[in-house]
Amino acid sequence: MIYALAVFAPLVGALIAGLLGKVIGDRGAMGASLLGMIVAAICGPVAFFHLIVGGGEPGVIDLGTWMEAGKFHVSWALRYDTLSAVMVAMVSFVSMLIHVYSIGYMAHDATRWRFFAYLSLFTFAMLMLVTADNLVQLFFGWEGVGLCSYLLIGYWYDRPSACAAAIKAFVVNRVADLPFAVGLALIFFKFGSLEFAGIFPAVADHAADTYALFGHTWSAIEVIGFLLFIGAMGKSAQLGLHVWLPDAMEGPTPVSSLIHAATMVTAGVFLMARMSPLMEYAPYALGFVTFIGASTALFAATVGCTQTDIKRVIAYSTCSQLGYMFTAVGVGVYQAAIFHLITHAFFKALLFMAAGSVIHAMSDEQDMRKMGGLWKLIPWTYGIMWVGNLALAGVFPFAGYYSKDAIVSGAYAAHSGIGMYGFICTVLAAFLTAFYSWRLLIMTFHGKPRADRHVMEHVHESPWVMIGPLLVLSVGALIAGFSLHDWFIGEEWPEFWRGAIYNGAHNHVLHDIELVPFWVEMSPTVVGLLGIAVAYLMYMVNPLIPVRLAQMFPAVYRFLLNKWYFDELYNAIFVQPAIRLARMLWQTGDATLIDGVPNGLAALTADGSRQAVRIQTGSLAVYAFVMLIGVVVLVGIFMLFR
Repeated sequence: MIYALAVFAPLVGALIAGLLGKVIGDRGAMGASLLGMIVAAICGPVAFFHLIVGGGEPGVIDLGTWMEAGKFHVSWALRYDTLSAVMVAMVSFVSMLIHVYSIGYMAHDATRWRFFAYLSLFTFAMLMLVTADNLVQLFFGWEGVGLCSYLLIGYWYDRPSACAAAIKAFVVNRVADLPFAVGLALIFFKFGSLEFAGIFPAVADHAADTYALFGHTWSAIEVIGFLLFIGAMGKSAQLGLHVWLPDAMEGPTPVSSLIHAATMVTAGVFLMARMSPLMEYAPYALGFVTFIGASTALFAATVGCTQTDIKRVIAYSTCSQLGYMFTAVGVGVYQAAIFHLITHAFFKALLFMAAGSVIHAMSDEQDMRKMGGLWKLIPWTYGIMWVGNLALAGVFPFAGYYSKDAIVSGAYAAHSGIGMYGFICTVLAAFLTAFYSWRLLIMTFHGKPRADRHVMEHVHESPWVMIGPLLVLSVGALIAGFSLHDWFIGEEWPEFWRGAIYNGAHNHVLHDIELVPFWVEMSPTVVGLLGIAVAYLMYMVNPLIPVRLAQMFPAVYRFLLNKWYFDELYNAIFVQPAIRLARMLWQTGDATLIDGVPNGLAALTADGSRQAVRIQTGSLAVYAFVMLIGVVVLVGIFMLFR
C-alpha cells in the first residue's frame, strides 16, 4: 500500500492541479501538487528501507489486467524489488525538493497551476517507468516522460526558442523510440511475452537464436540489445542523440533540474540495468554501450569547457556523467551505474537549482561573462555551489568521489580493450569536469563584477523556500557516497540487490574493483585536483590565458564552442533535405497534382458553362437555324452509315 501510494500520489496532485487549477487558484494547485509529492517523498523511502532493513520481500503488486488479446497479456503491476525501490525513493524525494524550490522560483509566473500540474505528472510518469513489471508499462512511462518533457521545456510557449527546443527534444526522442519499439516487438516474437517474468528465465534458452537481416545472420539477443540501447541513447542523450539536451535549458530551471537529475535522462540507464539479464547475453551490444558511453563522457566534457551559459555548462556536465553511467553498464557493473545515478541526482539537482538561484539574483541573466563578484552578495548560494562542484569533481569525501571512482576502476578491472578505452576516456573526462566546474565557479562568483550597475544593485540572496531544498541536497551530495557504498557496490551488494540486477559473466568485475592498482584508484582524484588547479590558474591568477589560447588555436576553440558542429551537421544532412522534400511535396504533389487536377476540372467546367451561356442569345431565328443544322447533320450521318 505504501509503495503504491508513493507512485500514485503525484498523479492525484497533477490531476487536481491540472483539472481544477483555474477554480482553486495557483495556491490551491501548488498545495495539492506539493502535498502529493510530500506523501510520495515519505512513502518512497519508507518502502525502500522496509525492503532493505525491515525484512520486506521483493514481489509484484498486481493492480489488474491492462491488455489481453489472444496470447498477448499485460498486467498493470508495480514491481517491488531493490532496483525499483531505490529509484522510487530517489525520484520521489528529489522531485519533492524541486517542487518546494519551484514555489519560490516560479513565484511571479502567471500560470503556476499549469506548471505544477506538468511537474507532478512528469514525476508520476517516471515512477510508472521504474516500477513497471513489463515492457509495455515501462514504455507507457517512457513515452509519458517524453510528453511531459515537451510540455515543460516549452512551458514558456510565447518564446520561439522554447517552442523550438521542445519540438527538438520530442523529435529526437521519437527517432530513438522507433528502434526501441522494434526491439520490444522482437522480444515479443522471440519470447512470446513482454512480462519480465516471462523474458528473463528464457534468455539462456534463446542465446543461440538468430535473425536474418540485410543478408547476414545476427544473434537475436544482440539485435535486441542494440535496439534497446538506441532507445536508451535518445532518452539519456548519448553521443549522436544528445543534441536535444542543451536546448532543454529553455525551460524553467526547476524543469532542467528535474529532467537532468532525477527523471528523464536517467531512464536509459535504468532500462539497461533492468534488462541486464538479457544484455549479459549480448557482449557486442555491451561493447557498443561502453564505446558510446565513454565517448559521450569525453565529448560533453570538452564542450562544457567553452560554454558561457551557466545552465548549458551544467547540461553538458549531465551528458558527460551519463556517459560514465553507460560506461559502467557496458563493462557489466550495472550496480556502479545505478550508484552514480543516485549520487548524481543529488549533486546535479543541487547544481541546477544553485544556478537558478544565481539567475534569480541576477535578474534572469545566464551569461557567465556578465557575472563575477557575487560571492559576497549571495553567500549561501556560493557555499552550496562549492558543495555541488566538489561532488561533481569527485573530491573526497563527497558523493561523486565514491561512484565515479567505482566506474573508472570498473572500466580498468574489465581487462578488455573496450574497457581500457572506457578507462582512458573517463579519466580524461574527470580532468575536464573539474576544470569546467571551477571555471563556472570562478567566472560566476569571483573577480570584478561584469554586470550592469543596475543589475548589481539588485543582486540578492534567494528566499528560504529556495535555499532550504538546496541545503537538504547539499547533505545528500556530501553523505550519499560513503553511506550507500557498501550496499550498492561493497561487500553487502549481493544481499542488497537480491537478484534485481544480473551480472552474469561480468560478476568478477564488481569484485575486482577493490583489487585494481593504487594508481588506478587514485587517478580520478589526482586529475580532478589538477583540473581545479588549472582552472584556478587560468581564470583567477591570469584570466588572459584563456583569451590567448583561443587566439592561438581558433579552429579548436570554434569547434568546441560550436559543440563539434553536430547541430550544423544534422541541419545539413537531415533538416534542410526534409524541408526541401516537404516543400516539393507541397508545391508539386499537393498544390499541382492533388489540388491541381480537381481545380483544373472545375475550371474546365466553368469555362464550358460560360461558352454554353453564349449560345443562349434569345433570338428565335438563331435557335431555328441551329435546329436546322442539327437536322441536316443527323440526316447526313444516317445516309452515310445506312
